[in-house]
Amino acid sequence: MKHLCLNLKRFDVPAEMGGVNRLAAGAGWAETIISRTKTELEQYRGAARFPMYFPEAHVIPAVQAAGEGSMIEVGCQSVYRADVAPGVSFGAYTANRPAAAMKALGVKSTIIGHCEERADKLGVLQEAGVTDTKAVNRLLNKEIRCAVRQGMTVTYCIGEKAEERDRWQEVLSEQLSVGLDGIALENVIIAYEPIWAIGPGKTPPGAEVISPIARFIKERTGGMPVVYGGGLKQDNAAMLASIPEMDGGLIALTRFQGEIGFYPDEYLEIVRIYMTHCAE
Repeated sequence: MKHLCLNLKRFDVPAEMGGVNRLAAGAGWAETIISRTKTELEQYRGAARFPMYFPEAHVIPAVQAAGEGSMIEVGCQSVYRADVAPGVSFGAYTANRPAAAMKALGVKSTIIGHCEERADKLGVLQEAGVTDTKAVNRLLNKEIRCAVRQGMTVTYCIGEKAEERDRWQEVLSEQLSVGLDGIALENVIIAYEPIWAIGPGKTPPGAEVISPIARFIKERTGGMPVVYGGGLKQDNAAMLASIPEMDGGLIALTRFQGEIGFYPDEYLEIVRIYMTHCAE
């Protein structure tokens, strides 16, 4: 089974406000994305799964547009580290996103530990004077526990920064051991993000770099699914599909020049290229 995950970040912000959304007005953005992809994705039933991680405001229209039995798993972008539970809390989490609230809306999956979430948590901890490198991973572990308890699938992101490359095995091992401590892993996949290679002007890694890291992660986790979190694109989809240890990828932007942004037809082309080369 391949796992082709879509992280829509804040791609809902209109271009005239500084964002990249040229698809539809805010209220119809999620429905537009799903209506223009769900039929085409049916051809991969049984061979792949397609979580789509929406900003929270778009979860309800996304669930409604997907409907019952869709190949699309509507997901949210992380959950809070505590949750609603009988006799524990009825929902006193102002400004936060409990897993129970997302589950109640029809959300089936979540992405946790993306490098942008890690950076945000690290910044808050540093403001508080916390220097323990395991603190972020402990917080993420709580989030994963909440999501798993609600029956959600989880894409757990790990990765090393440029200054950590010479000790990447140590960094990834800590993120795995602390982040997944005590977690039932049946519904969790790992997304490897080479943080040092993400962003404008950065050189993306090739198979010679990705393959041994994916193999390392599988060895450390007993063979958990591993997807490439550094950006599955048209120009690297065939290469990533050729790596035996890699089980999919994380798609975000589909166009990086001109009117940059996410476009459903380009997303489907990325999926087509990847799945075609997986079959070869």
